[in-house]
Amino acid sequence: MVSVVVPTYDRERLLVEAVESVLAQTYDPIELLVVDDGSPTPAQEVLEDVDLGAVADATIIRHDENCGGNAARNTGIGAASGGFVAFLDDDDYWLPRKIERQVRALRRAEDDVAAVFTGQQCVDGDGRVTNLTRPLPPGDFLTQLTRSGSFGQFSALLVRSDVFDAVGYLDERFPCLQDREFYFRLATEFSYETVPEPLTVRRIADHRQISDDYETKRDVGCPLLLAKHRPTIAANRPSQERHFLAGIHRLVATSALSNGYYKDAIRHSLLTLRYRPVYLQSYVFLLIALGGDWGVRVARLLKRSFNRLYANVTVRTSSK
Repeated sequence: MVSVVVPTYDRERLLVEAVESVLAQTYDPIELLVVDDGSPTPAQEVLEDVDLGAVADATIIRHDENCGGNAARNTGIGAASGGFVAFLDDDDYWLPRKIERQVRALRRAEDDVAAVFTGQQCVDGDGRVTNLTRPLPPGDFLTQLTRSGSFGQFSALLVRSDVFDAVGYLDERFPCLQDREFYFRLATEFSYETVPEPLTVRRIADHRQISDDYETKRDVGCPLLLAKHRPTIAANRPSQERHFLAGIHRLVATSALSNGYYKDAIRHSLLTLRYRPVYLQSYVFLLIALGGDWGVRVARLLKRSFNRLYANVTVRTSSK
């Protein structure tokens, strides 16, 4: 059985679409666990007209107050009875074969593999694909992370349920970067596999996301990530410590640039280059930040054009 944990807070329409994408999965059996993190309108009411009979079991758990995304996920983990656990944020959804493909990959993998990531597509408010990303091919998990490797958000992940006994539950102190923090712990014990197809869909429109909050990332998320994982990396992978520090500053620089904090973007891009001078993307960030609003507008226009061209070519290739 796959236990699917859906944390939710005050996204009624999106929650229904997320749950319906779970019901449409080609894999069976699935246990659905919706964790309502104190929404103004209870998820039980939001989903009362949705037929949950397509899954083996469905449970809606409600927090009395809003506790945060990781607290909701942890409640779901604690209630899960499946041999595998998958997460689906309430503003994301899955294509029908997502779970089937991940379980197949995990069953075929070596014993030390405990996680499978899918590719991801981003869509705008009209449902148009604006970007496609693929997780890095299987390799040294911890090295990939310290070198700023991208694996996607929680919605792209499926893990064996026994990983939580080995590395612990999710860290509820993190208001953002929760996924990356957990991946660092996962990488100390296990390897990963991938399903490159973009079977996870992330909406980048219509609603506020915690990833939009630059100051939270700068002042809380990144310092926590640095304090928690730098000692382990310095002790076990000293050659990777500078890459890890560069990656932290790159995260801050990227978020600063996206949110109009150009002086911060310049400063953290320079810090990234201090620790990793060959990181070419940081030179690009630096040039864009120096251009201010004009630089960002040009960069976004070029990125949108490239992403749509890339997405169209990839979709056409995949359909052949």
